[in-house]
Amino acid sequence: MRKSRKLASKLGPPPDSDPANQQSKHRRVFDHLLASIQSGELKPGDRLPSEAELGKLFNSSRITVAKAVHDLQRMGLVTRRPGAGTHVMTEDRPTGRTFGLLIPQLGLTEIFEPICHGMMRTHFARPDALLWGNSSVSAQDSTKAAEQMVQSFISQKVAGVFFAPLELTSDKDAANRRIGRALDRAQIPFVLLDRCYLPYPERSPHDLVGVDNRRAGYIATSHLLELGARRLVFFGEEFAANTVDARITGFHESLRFHGIKPSWEPTWRGSPQDEAFVHRMVNETRPDGIVCANDLTAARLMQVLIGLGIRIPEDIRIIGMDDVRYASLLPVPLTTIHQDCAGIGAVAMATMLERLEHPELPIRDIMVPVRLVVRRSCGAHLQQKQSHSESK
Repeated sequence: MRKSRKLASKLGPPPDSDPANQQSKHRRVFDHLLASIQSGELKPGDRLPSEAELGKLFNSSRITVAKAVHDLQRMGLVTRRPGAGTHVMTEDRPTGRTFGLLIPQLGLTEIFEPICHGMMRTHFARPDALLWGNSSVSAQDSTKAAEQMVQSFISQKVAGVFFAPLELTSDKDAANRRIGRALDRAQIPFVLLDRCYLPYPERSPHDLVGVDNRRAGYIATSHLLELGARRLVFFGEEFAANTVDARITGFHESLRFHGIKPSWEPTWRGSPQDEAFVHRMVNETRPDGIVCANDLTAARLMQVLIGLGIRIPEDIRIIGMDDVRYASLLPVPLTTIHQDCAGIGAVAMATMLERLEHPELPIRDIMVPVRLVVRRSCGAHLQQKQSHSESK
């Protein structure tokens, strides 16, 4: 009990107790505990303060605290034992293992670099080593490079592989299946990053760590609708990962919930750099808002729309997904859905280690929470100006 109280004093007070903060109390408790575990402030084996102590520390109900702790447990970061309290997961495991990073499009998709850094920085990874594959190939060459990396990892007898399946190539599904079969034949466990390698509704027999993409699509779409947009379009590239399909599902669910029945084609798949295609999409749908599959698509689409003389957000509101580093630096700072990439990396490493120790565990989908980041591209500031002028 004395140690638990000492940890409570070390944890608090929370960094932001302003009630105007957009984060829910649950989110503040979860984020603060997660950061304390990832930084090593809460070490393996440490007992967390009791729910009552955490409730006082964060000025939250026990139900709110219990939900935050339960989310950490689902992510494999803490363990709860009746009568013994909640403890940070221990590291009772062999040391010095080597894991492979099978991320063939690492240099093409920005979320994976911070995910990998999250793996390396978490205390769960020490003293294990990570083998990075080649990230300098183009999307067209990534299939061949990925299959070469698999054979290299197998020959080096790595302890496990973190696999982000191929996308944006017409042969991605067949190539991903071959990679999965090769690792299974070699009896090398692997954890999927961001997405499954089988097309929905199939599900591979391997753990997956990512975000709830359906929910992300719903949140992004609802935000634009709540700002007054009514003619919404979802824009993504062809042959994208099945995470985009999930985001499209959330997009349509939000439209239905808000009573929007499109008389236009609401889903467009193509290159955001194809000016003729973008021009046709704008002419045929007359959108007042666009939900983009990711921030890269949003950035490229924004450039083309501006070149066509379309004002953002005055004419068309835009929202992206991922919250990559350059999102706030675009010509119009991008509203987006933030992924905790470092958190995904840390949880992926914890999931791998637990899988190695307990291979009999059921297969898991572990979803790290997302949050909305509001910037100028969605036009929220226009709404605020209008409300201010009406109140005068």
